[in-house]
Amino acid sequence: MALLKALVVDDASFVRDLVKRTVRQRFPVIELADAANGKKAQHLMSRTAFDLILCDWEMPEMSGLELLRWMRQHDNYKRTPFIMITSRGDKSHVVEAVQEGVSEYLGKPFSPEGLSKKIIKVMGDRLRDAMGKSGKSMDSAAEVFQESASLLTQKRGEPAPHDGAPPPQAPKTAKAIRSVAAVRFADSMLRSVVKDITLTEIRVVAKRDQTFPGILDQAVVDMEIAEGQVARLNGYVHQLQAVDKRQDTDFVSVVIRFVDDDPQKFEDLSRFIARFRSG
Repeated sequence: MALLKALVVDDASFVRDLVKRTVRQRFPVIELADAANGKKAQHLMSRTAFDLILCDWEMPEMSGLELLRWMRQHDNYKRTPFIMITSRGDKSHVVEAVQEGVSEYLGKPFSPEGLSKKIIKVMGDRLRDAMGKSGKSMDSAAEVFQESASLLTQKRGEPAPHDGAPPPQAPKTAKAIRSVAAVRFADSMLRSVVKDITLTEIRVVAKRDQTFPGILDQAVVDMEIAEGQVARLNGYVHQLQAVDKRQDTDFVSVVIRFVDDDPQKFEDLSRFIARFRSG
């Protein structure tokens, strides 16, 4: 029986599904609804009282920040926990979200375990009480969660910049702007060279001595579209393939499928493609 209600807001259905899957596995007392943007979320929140909002920042029609501002102006949502889940990890964005009343900030890509910890932090005793009333303790659910989390994230040793940490800056050369991309995962980052790119996917090649993701792992691709301007595109790992037929190949090809549905991101991607093709 669901005792709490949460709303998942993100324009990428793949991300919404990942968030909902994590919450269902770890916190069965939470009933879930979802919305593709802030406007749709606003409509749902006007009809139903939610106990937790898990929201992206960059979305069409109404951004996560605009939804947060609207929430904090209404008495019934002034203290409702709001977790901003976004690839915008720059310090200025974090500060802006905090000033508007965000409860927690989680950077993309995120691991199910990282999301779980944020939910526990903002919900506190209310979540523990609900789990207790349903006959499920936080400890009893942990074993199932850890098993599913390991399948989704395939834990790695090298930490990635997330939870608000900005990605490393790419080299400031024309060649680098055209061909270099940093691909971030929940627990690692892949430095790579772009081999091909379209509006739907990017193929990069990286040295084998790095930590590689698993198929369907969530990813954020950071591409410098101009000096000082970085476009961040959300996606998932569609394909991993050795560049050579030899088992001891030194390079691996990775295909990332994009999941964003944002006009501004399409514009940024188009600019990067134009630079890439001109090179």
